[in-house]
Amino acid sequence: MNALCSVIKFENLQELKRLCHWGPIIALGVIATCSTVAMIDSVLWYWPLHTTGGSVNFIMLINWTVMILYNYFNAMFVGPGFVPLGWKPENSQDIMYLQYCKVCQAYKAPRSHHCRKCNRCVMKMDHHCPWINNCCGYQNHASFTLFLLLAPLGCIHAAFIFVMTMYTQLYNRLSFGWNTVKIDMSAARRKPLPMVPFGLAAFAATLFALGLALGTTIAVGMLFFIQMKIILRNKTSIESWIEEKAKDRIQYYQLDEVFVFPYDMGSRWENFKQVFTWSGVPEGDGLEWPIREGCHQYSLTIEQLKQKADKRVRSVRYKVIEDYSGACCPLNRGVKTFFTSPCTEEPRIQLRRGEFVLATRGLRYWLYGDKILDDSFMEGVSRIRGWFPRNCVEKCPCDTETDSTPEGKKKNR
Repeated sequence: MNALCSVIKFENLQELKRLCHWGPIIALGVIATCSTVAMIDSVLWYWPLHTTGGSVNFIMLINWTVMILYNYFNAMFVGPGFVPLGWKPENSQDIMYLQYCKVCQAYKAPRSHHCRKCNRCVMKMDHHCPWINNCCGYQNHASFTLFLLLAPLGCIHAAFIFVMTMYTQLYNRLSFGWNTVKIDMSAARRKPLPMVPFGLAAFAATLFALGLALGTTIAVGMLFFIQMKIILRNKTSIESWIEEKAKDRIQYYQLDEVFVFPYDMGSRWENFKQVFTWSGVPEGDGLEWPIREGCHQYSLTIEQLKQKADKRVRSVRYKVIEDYSGACCPLNRGVKTFFTSPCTEEPRIQLRRGEFVLATRGLRYWLYGDKILDDSFMEGVSRIRGWFPRNCVEKCPCDTETDSTPEGKKKNR
């Protein structure tokens, strides 16, 4: 009874609102469709339950569905784990190596990043996944990866049933138009004939479910291989990007330094065990991490601070010359701008003529940056950043490129 009460809490019930999002609705809809149609096809037309093989097949289908849903809901409701509000390192001198989050009123622990969707700093954040409507991070990385593995495997099983169902039920209805061509389909005959005929509606549902199963196998299977690639290096997607930017920064300024990723244990098995454990509970507390020999506990955060400083140096100031509503695909900004809108969930920012923005990166027809705020904005609004069209702004003539860098002058090539 106490265990039941500990599960059914108001906070847990509030988490059910995560289901009210297009990502979980689509994901659960695909799971329900493939599972239901596969079970119906098996029992009615392909492999009846009164046979040993049919019973084993049906149990396997239920097993796939249960394991997929268990890991899916685990990844969604357990969540990634958040850095405690107001957190700071025990040694006050270590503050100099960390970034400060104004929203969480806390320092960002190593490997943590602030998620705009969750509005919290996430421990060992990999990415915010719309399909679970939550972040993938320290606590749910294993469950999320297992879901990416089990979903394609279950879909492969379901796709086999769909193909065999259509094969066995339509063999005597197919006509190739050649009297001389005869195909032996005796192995597909089922006696006695099924009580429920395999009609047009059943064929359409099976064909539709087959498309979903094959699409899910390809798409989710690719995500699984991407996740396993970074897990075996004990990284996250964000950390892989940070490492790439570190190499670019060192190469750009031709610095006499080498960035070594501190959390790679040097063994794929050791890296694997950092995420997957027999108990299912990840090791550590999500704030401090084992590091490889020769590295510092804050090696990654120090590199992030260097990249932030370099980002500020390379930022370009723009003045807004045309109003922009903040639409994802604005029709009034030109055809090229409309069709080249960034494929990302990062926000767009509304602009008004006369405002200033600081662009940090961009595409051919779009820029990403921070709006330069003035005193008229209410307190609590620390940053307003996002994408905006290039043709809405012009570069400030007073801004010229500078040779100053966070590490000194750029070396001549």
